[in-house]
Amino acid sequence: MKPYIVCATNVVKNIKQEVKAVPVIYVAIEGDVKIIIVETLAIIRHDLPFSFVEYEGIRNICKYLEPNSSHICRNTAKADIKKLHASHCVRLRGELLKCPSRICLTSDAWTSIVTDGYLSLTAHYVDSKWVLQKRILNFSEFPPPHTGVAIAEKLSGLIKSWGIERKLFSITLDNASSNDVCVRLLKNQFRLMNSLVYDGKLFHLRCCAHILNLIVQDGLKQIDMAVEKVRECVKYVKGSSARKTRFSQCCSQNLLDTRKALMQDVPTRWNSTYMMLSCALYYRLAFSHLSLSDSNFQDYLSSDEWERLEKMCSFLKVFYDATLQFSGSLYPTSNLYFPQIFGIHLKLVEEKKSPDEYMKKIATQMWNKFNKYWVDFNVLLVIAVVFDPRYKLSFIDFCYKKLYGEGSSQFKAIESALYELYDEYVQASKNATTSDSTSHQGSNDNIRQSNVGGESSQNNILEEFDEYDNDDPGSNTTSQLHVYLLEPRAKRTSSINMLEFWKAQKYRYPELAKLAMDILCVPVSTVSSESAFSLGRRILNEYQSSMKPDVVEPLVCSRDWLFGEKVDLNVAIDNLTQNVMNLNINEDNTEVILKKLVLEEEMGIVA
Repeated sequence: MKPYIVCATNVVKNIKQEVKAVPVIYVAIEGDVKIIIVETLAIIRHDLPFSFVEYEGIRNICKYLEPNSSHICRNTAKADIKKLHASHCVRLRGELLKCPSRICLTSDAWTSIVTDGYLSLTAHYVDSKWVLQKRILNFSEFPPPHTGVAIAEKLSGLIKSWGIERKLFSITLDNASSNDVCVRLLKNQFRLMNSLVYDGKLFHLRCCAHILNLIVQDGLKQIDMAVEKVRECVKYVKGSSARKTRFSQCCSQNLLDTRKALMQDVPTRWNSTYMMLSCALYYRLAFSHLSLSDSNFQDYLSSDEWERLEKMCSFLKVFYDATLQFSGSLYPTSNLYFPQIFGIHLKLVEEKKSPDEYMKKIATQMWNKFNKYWVDFNVLLVIAVVFDPRYKLSFIDFCYKKLYGEGSSQFKAIESALYELYDEYVQASKNATTSDSTSHQGSNDNIRQSNVGGESSQNNILEEFDEYDNDDPGSNTTSQLHVYLLEPRAKRTSSINMLEFWKAQKYRYPELAKLAMDILCVPVSTVSSESAFSLGRRILNEYQSSMKPDVVEPLVCSRDWLFGEKVDLNVAIDNLTQNVMNLNINEDNTEVILKKLVLEEEMGIVA
């Protein structure tokens, strides 16, 4: 029996060759083989109460499938879940220690409905098959005070308990000031162990999704009455079944698809405001028709207000798309940061010079917040672009030339950091080779030479970059980095499997592939840690709020390890809003409000 999960079935055949099976799972715990019945797994997977195993209907089903089966009580189910969690902790610890990449962490804190504090710690790494993995390591009780010192002590203890303190690459946290103190303490501690890459300069990343949220919220403080009018228009349409029917008729008369959702926003979430404006613009003609056919509809917008909303919607789309890109946890995101932020930078500069005073005021307000983070972001997020074969170093040079001109100090700093980081990996590879007494091919050339040049126009930024040709400087170096950078860029597509690309290059460029593996598993947001809180809210709801932390952690972690996170972020953001076209007016208002509040809580991970 393997010391980890093995699926099996107890098959019973009768004279008619009918198959009846009761699925069970065998788990080796301290040399003993224990049986975990499928009901226990259902509790973990579907957030069911422990009393589920005592339901008469469930017991009748099990009795029908296997007349000789015995039943378990809720306390046995709870004990089995704890044993299952302990067994998988041992397996996951071995997997983390054997994974070929370094480990990147994200963490966040949460307070339950009964004011119990929890801290989530999530690991991101690349396994031996070059597949990005995400595991919730801990969902641990974390009582106050939530100071930087307390967070550092808690994280340090959790990291050491997994034995991964010498395999860390980065940690991504939100922008709270206590997290800055925490990172300083962790850096000092791990530096003494000489376990951080590049002397810890790349260790701390701020959550990019939170940064974008802060930037946009600053701009939306300047929002005018046009958005308020759209909000009132949506509220008016959903006010009664007669209005809903009349609006549907207006849509049909203007050949508009009534199946496209008309949404109402949650004012505290800017992404839902963007979606509300986008949908309202689609139904612009229907609202115009409704204003003519319904004398009670008084909130119709003027043509100038619609044009203003169209500009604002186009402006916010850049931030919305970037937020969706940054919120992923099952694909590399580190290489996506700089291209997206560069586009936002250009958009803000463009709108700051706009003749439209309204958009200029919003852009200026947002620029002040944006510039605060732009001048102080982790250079790792720029270096990651080099390992995207569609861009390489030429894109970084192209961007910095547009922003700061030829030979800028900002680009030289990025280039210097890239080569120093590469040299460190080459030296580490040589040291490992020496200790293993194996041969190694390759050189460690420290040539600092720009390898790109070209001219640009002020039109489409991607088309402009496509015309930005590489010039071979004629270097005779055999450095892997130089050879890779001098190769033609890959054909640009909307998506590319970065890990598959570098898996194919691992024998040609071993040090570069190892560096790419570590960089590409760096998450640029804390959404993966916050997703654990969505499950936490369901487990510690108003009916199960007395559950103890030593039970909550096995439930949250075991579900992530056994079944993974099946969260579609696009659907999650759509569900933050309300589809008026499918609204049941006869439904009890209290029930509607309750459902909406629960939905917002469950989907709050993308706020």
